[in-house]
Amino acid sequence: MQTTGGKSMTSSSTDYFVFYFQWAVVVIGVVGTAANALIIYALVASKQHKKHVLIVNQNVLDLFGSFFLTVAYSLKLCNLYLTGALGYWLCMVISEYPAYCGIVGSILNLAIITVDRYLKVVHNIWSKKWLRPRVIYSAMAFAWLASIIYLTALYLTTTVVIDGVCYGTAEFYSEAEKIATSIYHVMSFYVIIILILIFCYWRILITVRRQARVMAGHSAAGSKTEDKTTDLVFKA
Repeated sequence: MQTTGGKSMTSSSTDYFVFYFQWAVVVIGVVGTAANALIIYALVASKQHKKHVLIVNQNVLDLFGSFFLTVAYSLKLCNLYLTGALGYWLCMVISEYPAYCGIVGSILNLAIITVDRYLKVVHNIWSKKWLRPRVIYSAMAFAWLASIIYLTALYLTTTVVIDGVCYGTAEFYSEAEKIATSIYHVMSFYVIIILILIFCYWRILITVRRQARVMAGHSAAGSKTEDKTTDLVFKA
């Protein structure tokens, strides 16, 4: 009796935690959706969206991810019984497939923004020659397409509905495939992206400091020249 009661209390505590966690994610998703929508509106209203297309794309991806994250966790709170084709596609939404499309696309776009800034600061002449609008728009499209293609292939092959319950990215052919997929995901969208950010901003910092020292040297030389000119004028 004591063991059964303990298990019951543990299960009840877990259910409460999951319930409040889901509501917390819904709130975060609503705030994220509203914030990104407001930023996009501000960029369009101020007519800055054409000058900062990568930033706009970043906010659109974040808006997309936040909105579908809200939808996914709202559906989880409803505890739907899923059946048929509609149930399967609702399972894709509940398992956060559209939300992750926005999240992964946002990660890729963030790396693209970083590389764009790196080229403009560190390789300014080269960037003016090669970073044409078509290159920027192609990079934006890549962030969307790469995330959608990768996650569609992953979710369509591993998401199932069993007895009305959704199991997202659960049906791998083997444990080795599951581990390999996890390693690929972490390496591609976290480790490599972080290394790109560190390298690019480190080089940007070095370049900016070098330019600041050069400017300081020119300012000091100019001040000395002005002092000498002033002395000559007074002597004259």
